[in-house]
Amino acid sequence: MDFSPLTDALASKSYEKIADICDDLMLKVAAEGIVFQDEWPYVIHLLGYYYVNDINSARFLWKSIPSTIKDSRAEVVAAWKIGQHLWTRDYAGVYDAIRGFDWSQEAQALVAAFSELYTKRMFQLLMSAYSTISTQDTALFLGMNEDDAAYYVQQQGWTLDPASRMLTVKKQPLVTEQKLDPSKMQCLTEYVFHLEH
Repeated sequence: MDFSPLTDALASKSYEKIADICDDLMLKVAAEGIVFQDEWPYVIHLLGYYYVNDINSARFLWKSIPSTIKDSRAEVVAAWKIGQHLWTRDYAGVYDAIRGFDWSQEAQALVAAFSELYTKRMFQLLMSAYSTISTQDTALFLGMNEDDAAYYVQQQGWTLDPASRMLTVKKQPLVTEQKLDPSKMQCLTEYVFHLEH
């Protein structure tokens, strides 16, 4: 089985393409009638789904994995544990599942990239949902201890009240670009001209 498109994507750190590449490869080998389950990179496939935030597809992939694979490959189960925590929105559990397994060499970079991306997603969630939040809750969402979480968000412009250990969220200014299409402007001009005459 030729996994070169997948290994190329992993080598170039094009992690956002991994799920699609795995899906295409799986469809290709299934259409050819090749038995692929024993050598399929389920861990990478699951992690690829998590990277693009496609938890539903990850659930369906998990359901399709033969029980013999689930029983014999601890790393597949560990990858699914991340998915379970994502599904239940157990933010701290996601980080615990990431840190709680000694990932293989081929999965380490993808797990680290997903962890970093997930932290950024959680930071965006906090920024959009809160005006003030405790350092304890922030640490839970970001998978860090309180001091590291406070430092992380302060680097993003948030302020900390040391007495109450509350963080004030710095909202990002909304940037809206209005693109004016010349053809729409022409149409509007003709419409106004027609109304005036």
